[in-house]
Amino acid sequence: MTTTQDERPAAGGIDGGAGPLPQEAGQVSEKEARQVAEAARETEWGKPSFGKELFLGRLRLDLIDPWPQPDPAKTARADEFLAQLGEYVRTEVDGAQIERDARIPDEVFQGLGRLGAFGMKIDEEYGGLGLSNLHYCRALMLAGSVSPAIGALLSAHQSIGVPQPLKMFGSAEQKKRFLPRLAAGEVSAFLLTEPDVGSDPARLGATAEPVEGGFKLNGVKLWATNGTVATLLVVMARVPAGDGQRGGITAFVVEGDSPGITVERRNEFLGLRGLENSVTRFHDVFVPAEQVIGGVGKGLKIALTTLNTGRLSLPAMCVGAGKWSLNVAREWAAERVQWGRPVGEHEAVAKKLSFIAATTYGMETMLDLCCMLADDDRNDIRIEAALVKLYASELAWQIADELIQIRGGRGYETADSLAARGERPAAVEQILRDLRINRIFEGSTEIMHLLIAREAVDAHLSVAGDIIDPDADLARKARAGARAGAFYARWLPTLAVGRGQTPTGYAEYGPLAGHLRYAERTSRKLARSTFYAMSRWQGRMERKQAFLARIVDIGAELFAMAATCVRAKAERETRPEGMELADLFCRQARVRAERLFAELWDNTDSIDVKAAKRILGGRYTFLEDGVVTPATDVDQVAAWEPGPSTVGDVRRRIPPVD
Repeated sequence: MTTTQDERPAAGGIDGGAGPLPQEAGQVSEKEARQVAEAARETEWGKPSFGKELFLGRLRLDLIDPWPQPDPAKTARADEFLAQLGEYVRTEVDGAQIERDARIPDEVFQGLGRLGAFGMKIDEEYGGLGLSNLHYCRALMLAGSVSPAIGALLSAHQSIGVPQPLKMFGSAEQKKRFLPRLAAGEVSAFLLTEPDVGSDPARLGATAEPVEGGFKLNGVKLWATNGTVATLLVVMARVPAGDGQRGGITAFVVEGDSPGITVERRNEFLGLRGLENSVTRFHDVFVPAEQVIGGVGKGLKIALTTLNTGRLSLPAMCVGAGKWSLNVAREWAAERVQWGRPVGEHEAVAKKLSFIAATTYGMETMLDLCCMLADDDRNDIRIEAALVKLYASELAWQIADELIQIRGGRGYETADSLAARGERPAAVEQILRDLRINRIFEGSTEIMHLLIAREAVDAHLSVAGDIIDPDADLARKARAGARAGAFYARWLPTLAVGRGQTPTGYAEYGPLAGHLRYAERTSRKLARSTFYAMSRWQGRMERKQAFLARIVDIGAELFAMAATCVRAKAERETRPEGMELADLFCRQARVRAERLFAELWDNTDSIDVKAAKRILGGRYTFLEDGVVTPATDVDQVAAWEPGPSTVGDVRRRIPPVD
């Protein structure tokens, strides 16, 4: 048996990996699951983080002001590509036909390939365009506005598919071998999720047994976006410990046509009907040792690190949806007359228009800032990227819902039906369906709340973790107590007063100064609330998920407020109307933040948890009487067994680009 790549630390600070997994997949305690997830975290903060400082009660505007600026030379090259992409999707792509057929035509794949759209994030030395995160996200926004399925195709291929993990952690040989193929138009997919494994990777069932020259891969993967068309796959599987190797979740580059791979079905969804999403089975698939990415046991950490910037693609499409919705809402509300006035002049609709415009400005600002911070590589953006994913996915859904309400019955009617009656075919009901998945994709809202909350309290756990750890002995607790005492003696006094209490604070921001004073005061209030909660609940804090979610949501509002104020100040000479939008957004954000603060301590969380236990126990099943419910003779989660496939292969192969 030969070994995999050597175990030296991989690029990007991946030391230690996720560690060995429990002996058998599926047989995992809550403690073991937490340990696997914790081991996969990036534990070092080698670069400054605006988000980290914010949750500690420090509004570090110096980290985002002056407003970052993209490289002029890269911008010029990117603008040329964006113009070509825009012309192509406007004239050659029929988004309505993709929706009707639930299929992106072969010629669209080929056209995007000729433009270089599959290599946007791949460096030029490997045949890609080498776009910055900023311009890549603008390209996704543009393509996704014509067909969200195309946005998802390009995003899944480059943000979490083969290109990004290889760019960050691949060997020189891997990059040279695979990246030119992908830049030329081949499609990739990322395969982690399984029928019974979602956000809990400790239960991963796919295995990679070491054999002579490599590994033998077995398992079934669910919801693989691009899985039916991909020729290269990133596959996560468990390598067992043994022979001096600790094993663990490992990332592999796998050829999509390898013997033993069967695409068993293409999944169908509420929205994104053109999405090529698969159930894929691996049976004794040989993967050469040189196709391990980053080393054995490093897979989960690679996946999480990749998502630090990979998550930016999803809010890009949410921002695009906001822009599209604003256009439709504005034109409709100005033209449609009811009760003698355009509907947009009635207060009930005016508030919705105001929300859509302000929120789109806020989402775009957060996204652009995160992209440029990622591009200049001076800041750690793991919290910021997670915040903008969470924030944009939630608020874009609300925008689409409000748009339907503004459009009334026409918002609920399909574009084809509108066209058949001779009316403008605005696909409003489609955008609602397409956006809904963003609250689940790449980390559900609930998981994102917990992920961000864990990072937000990292400083506290670093000094006081052993105090609340039930497995820590008295000596460890004593040492932790001493560290915590020293830390809090320095930190707590900083939460008492700050620049936000000075009437002239942030005067350089003009009419927006009051919003930044509020943000500074509120960041300290947020940190005090977090400290109080940790003191009150200690080890039980991790179960106070609703409380933690509100803490995170308040932080997201403060981050968005700070970003919009800095952007508007930077652009006030060239775009003075941005000051108006920033003011509008901040006023709305402050209302949301204050509501969340009130709900921190005045809520029904504890009684809801008790009620849920009674519901799960069947106490209220009488409420389910009188309707026909889904059949109970079919499993909620389909079981799978290792072995060869018993169904036909449904993979789709796109003819190569000319």
